[in-house]
Amino acid sequence: MKYFAVSALSLALLAACGPKPETAQTSPESAVETPAAPVAKLQYAPTKQGDVVDSYFETQVADPYRWLEDDRSAETGEWVKAQNKVTFDYLAQISYREQIKQRLTELWNYEKIGTPSKEGAYNYFSKNDGLQNQSVIYRQKEGAEPEVFLDPNTFSADGTTSLADLQFTEDGSLAAYAISEGGSDWRKIRIINAETKEQLETELVDVKFSGIAWKGNEGFFYSSYDKPEGSELSAKTDQHKLYYHKLGTAQKDDQVLFGATEAEKHRYVGAQVTDDGKYLVVTAANATSGNKLFIKDLTKADSTFITLDAEGSSDYQLVTSVGDKLYFETNFKAPNNRLIMIDATKPSQDQWVDIIPESKNVLSVSKGAGALFANYMVDAVSKVQQYDLDGKLVRDIQLPGVGSVGGFNGKTKDEVLYYSFTNYSTPGTSYSYNPKTGESAVYFKPAVKFNSDDYESKQVFYTSKDGTKVPMIITHKKGLQLDGTNPTMLYGYGGFNVSLTPRFSVSNLVWMEMGGIYAVPNLRGGGEYGKEWHNAGIQLKKQNVFDDFIAAGEYLIANKYTSNNKLAISGGSNGGLLVGAVMTQRPDLMKVALPAVGVLDMLRYHTFTAGAGWAYDYGTAEQSKEMFEYLKGYSPVHNVKAGVAYPATMVTTGDHDDRVVPAHSFKFAAELQAKAGGNNPQLIRIETNAGHGAGTPVSKTIEQAADAFGFTLFNMGVTALPAAK
Repeated sequence: MKYFAVSALSLALLAACGPKPETAQTSPESAVETPAAPVAKLQYAPTKQGDVVDSYFETQVADPYRWLEDDRSAETGEWVKAQNKVTFDYLAQISYREQIKQRLTELWNYEKIGTPSKEGAYNYFSKNDGLQNQSVIYRQKEGAEPEVFLDPNTFSADGTTSLADLQFTEDGSLAAYAISEGGSDWRKIRIINAETKEQLETELVDVKFSGIAWKGNEGFFYSSYDKPEGSELSAKTDQHKLYYHKLGTAQKDDQVLFGATEAEKHRYVGAQVTDDGKYLVVTAANATSGNKLFIKDLTKADSTFITLDAEGSSDYQLVTSVGDKLYFETNFKAPNNRLIMIDATKPSQDQWVDIIPESKNVLSVSKGAGALFANYMVDAVSKVQQYDLDGKLVRDIQLPGVGSVGGFNGKTKDEVLYYSFTNYSTPGTSYSYNPKTGESAVYFKPAVKFNSDDYESKQVFYTSKDGTKVPMIITHKKGLQLDGTNPTMLYGYGGFNVSLTPRFSVSNLVWMEMGGIYAVPNLRGGGEYGKEWHNAGIQLKKQNVFDDFIAAGEYLIANKYTSNNKLAISGGSNGGLLVGAVMTQRPDLMKVALPAVGVLDMLRYHTFTAGAGWAYDYGTAEQSKEMFEYLKGYSPVHNVKAGVAYPATMVTTGDHDDRVVPAHSFKFAAELQAKAGGNNPQLIRIETNAGHGAGTPVSKTIEQAADAFGFTLFNMGVTALPAAK
């Protein structure tokens, strides 16, 4: 069962778990609005300035807030408290903030059930009654009532410890699951008897960016770093290692199979075991793009690793296997991906066979019931085809509508598979699928208290600064008047080959039901059009991403969806960088900016945790003088200018974020507070006992959204929300 299992490389991506701050807006028809009255500039908590200066290629760069990088210091802790007091005192004056929270809570309170996975004699599935902080794992035998298998809400009193992964042995008798405490990427792994739920041995600790790959019932493979010196939340982690844990032995005796020597140094090492348990597949990478590929025969005690790709410039992901035939999804000589078969007995690259060739649309492949499922991304929406293992097309699968599809995963012996469908106005609905007949049936449809027919989405293609056509999906209530007065949220990411496809969220629903517009452009740097689209927004081409986002805002204004005073921009993680760069380059474009858990200090990002692995997308300040000057030219922390009237800004981060350390946000907020002209607030909201976003309790998620909504509306001049109809 893959409850939350992704590859180590995927975990390293900034987007994997980056939070998506979604804000609610109101229209003139549904809100009381007056021109914003002049307000006095806020009195911020003082932030001392140090005298640290760094030298890059004989250029001196001051870093006055370097002391805020020390997340363990009492002084930083006091600064966090003081900043939060200013922020929450400001938010407290927004009269309708609690009203927004209540509406979010009301709509969030619906049952959510995940698709089942057969493990041994049970079907396992996740379920949330509505407002539970964490979803619960249930199991059910045929004809019996469901029972609780794991309840992450019992892991901690405040709901901040979450279930991060759950993997069963092939026969379903044993399970290993990982937990995340306070949102940290550092995990603990517990091993249990799946039948009795009894914990079998002492939990494994200090595990990071890891999957759990069982080797029969004997043990499993996992990955981690040596615990760093200094702060475990911010210190650099640079050498990933693959371990094998044999059940019944101490963790200190776990064998290192890959990455133990400097010659084999990699930042991200992941492992998978083929369904029949014969082969161990290892990927090793130094960046979040591209990986080396190795296999090892687990049936032979003296076997060594066989290298399939030693270069590491292409991406590989094992999809399935049949004996010695290994099926990989890859962009090797295929920017839009293809599915290949590698015979482990004849592994040279000239023997690799195309099963599903590359096409003009980006491909991702899943498997189940002895079949292959090709999910193509066509202008950011899904099209799915079923193939046999020889690459013969079986059928085009009829989907419920235009949107995003996930699933079609299962074991070879499964007779029924499941998939999910969603878009911006359709809650995630799951379907059962018969791979023999191609018939789908609704498995679970959530009962959200709204009418999806009241909303519409439109895809437009606008022109960026250099003439590139960029798609954007705009969603709002039907009948909305395009008169330039609509509050609009422009959300973006634009990096790490991550694709933004249509997905439903309660937060967006709250926003749209009050008349707001939600717009998502598919910026360069993402993966919507394959590797070439990704590479068009990296390193010395990163400005393309910002230009695409700026052009999206200009399109919305020019076509009367909104105006400068009604436009807000938001994004998280790499999207937080996007917001930070755009608001410092074009502060006149928007009224509100919401950079969340952002990469904001581009000269030092690579010195924290696993940040050095992001250099494929960003480059580093030490790389060359040209790269240093380019990074310094857009780094948000280094481009706040004195006296400039920046938009109303609420920076958000978590004090336990060890993906993008909070020092990025701390420094950016300090610069804004010290230098910004005008009276727009420059605030920072720091969630305590929280990380980069994954596993955030529902209660905290609702509070964060309500605060972002309230802040945005208040600074757009909304003085009161309408009475409920």
